[in-house]
Amino acid sequence: MIVNRIPRGGATRGALAIAAFVAMPVMAQAAAGFPERPVRVIVPYAPGGSSDFTARVLQPRLAEQLGQQIVIDNRSGAAGNIGVEVAARANADGYTLLFGNVGTIAINPGLFPAFPVQPLRDLAAIIEVADLPSVLVVNTTLPVANVRELIDYAKKSAGQLNFAGTGSSNRIDSESFIRAAGIKMVHVPYKGGAGPAIIGLLANETQVMFSLLSACSSFVKQGRLKALGVTATKRNAALPDVPTLPEAGFAAMKSGSWQGLFAPRNTPAAVVTRLFASAAQAMDHPELRKRLADAGIDVVVSASPADFTAFIKAETARFAAVIKEAGISAD
Repeated sequence: MIVNRIPRGGATRGALAIAAFVAMPVMAQAAAGFPERPVRVIVPYAPGGSSDFTARVLQPRLAEQLGQQIVIDNRSGAAGNIGVEVAARANADGYTLLFGNVGTIAINPGLFPAFPVQPLRDLAAIIEVADLPSVLVVNTTLPVANVRELIDYAKKSAGQLNFAGTGSSNRIDSESFIRAAGIKMVHVPYKGGAGPAIIGLLANETQVMFSLLSACSSFVKQGRLKALGVTATKRNAALPDVPTLPEAGFAAMKSGSWQGLFAPRNTPAAVVTRLFASAAQAMDHPELRKRLADAGIDVVVSASPADFTAFIKAETARFAAVIKEAGISAD
């Protein structure tokens, strides 16, 4: 089954449209022997973050579809660039894949222009599988209950609040919010994805963070973090009482983090087709969709590898413009 990605900005963004998938006979025959051994999926972040969570939810269902074990390989560091390079340099045979996201694929090229790997050139896009909003969360010791109170507090204590960043989408969200709100905060960079940054926020090393919802929702529900706003056009079912940033007067704060599978460039088209079809089937599993929905993650799947590639090109150009305009640089 192909689960088509609904174009972003539409009224039904994140909805599922199911259609029958019929593989081309020649392609099916060419990929008939694949896979014959376990497939490694590189997650370019440390365990505990949203990418790791989503990849591990997908792991058993994709294994069922491919008939082989899926091995998750966490290769964190350099804002995800280490894992991206490992994947890009791997043999182009379909046995090493990358679980990339908006940060590693579309934002990092603008932040790290000298990085030798260019995702659009060195990776083959297979399929988008999910999209999830970010949440503005604060340490519970901060005496604020909403976005307006946070802004007022930040203005009274200019430069005394620290915000956590991992060098990617949440850094851009934070910088955009700071500029729009007219406040000052100190950036504290974290390596290894959302996990270490969340730990720092819980420990009050930082007081403010934009975190992907799946990485922080459990802490919010436990009362260990306070959520002030969601970067989406509508409230999320996982945190229905948390308003959106547009509701709080920040209409431009509608960003999220899409995630998907990639292979090294020159991976045979037949193998990419097989991986696409298997991942699309896996993402249509009711239990998988429920687990992701409970974490606030939308299942949003590409109509084809070509569709995903075109989307990435547009996203890369969009973030390059944002990074240049805001003067954001990698730490």
